[in-house]
Order: sequence, then structure tokens, then C-alpha cells
Amino acid sequence: MVAVPDQLVWECIRKNNSFLRKKNGRSKRSGSVVFSVEKGNLKSLNLLKYSGLAGSKTIDVVCSKDNRAQLVTKTASKCDSQPKKAFAEYNVNRDFRRSTQQLSKLTTDVFYRRDLKQAMLGKYTKVYQANRRTKGITKPVITKKGRGTL
Repeated sequence: MVAVPDQLVWECIRKNNSFLRKKNGRSKRSGSVVFSVEKGNLKSLNLLKYSGLAGSKTIDVVCSKDNRAQLVTKTASKCDSQPKKAFAEYNVNRDFRRSTQQLSKLTTDVFYRRDLKQAMLGKYTKVYQANRRTKGITKPVITKKGRGTL
């Protein structure tokens, strides 16, 4: 397959692809937001910085089937024509502090998308908290439903 620059791919797919989810605002001030649900998109925003389709290097933190966290990174460009081999998945099974160190060692310490470190750690925090709730270790947060309720 011919190597294509990331910017050219982004210009082709940014306004129309099958992964877009468009949400309209309720007023002119709030505007509309465009989300993207493709694999490898860290913040689920339709931006070149986070795109899993257009980017040659992508990072994502996802929840696996057995309620554990996984780091998903894009592998070498020679696997672009084989989507099954294009992503590498790393299990993150340790306690929170060691897991954040492991995530940093796999990505930012080897100069792989250093600009996404804070977003990656933020998403890992949310995945970790959700996994603890589903396992029953942490109780779910009770939402207040108005005045006078506890």
C-alpha cells in the first residue's frame, strides 16, 4: 500500500465518515459538537490530534471484556493494509500507581505521542474507577435529585 500523509487522509475523512456522531446544541450559543467513535480515538472528538483513522500514531485506553484496562496503540505503518494487525493491545492489570507508570513507559517515555499524556492518564482514571464499580469494590456515586434528598 502506498504511504499517504496523515494530513491528506484527515482532509478526506474529516467531514464525512461512518464513525461520526453529530450532536446539535440547543441554542446558537452552545453550537454543535462532532464526536468520533473509531478505534484509537482517545477523547472521542473529531480532531486530527485524536483521530484513530488519520493518525499514524494513536493511543487509546479501553475497558476489556473481563473489566480490566487495556492500552491500544497503532503498530508499524506496514500493517496499514491489515486492520487486524494494525493495533497492539497491552493489558494494564496492576494497582493504580504502577499502572500509570506502565502507561508512561509504553508511550511517553519512548517518545510515542507525548502530547497526549494528560488525556491518556485522565481516561485511564475513569476506566479504572468504572472497573472498580462493576467489580463491587467501590460503591457507585449517588446523585442528588433535588432539594432535601440525601
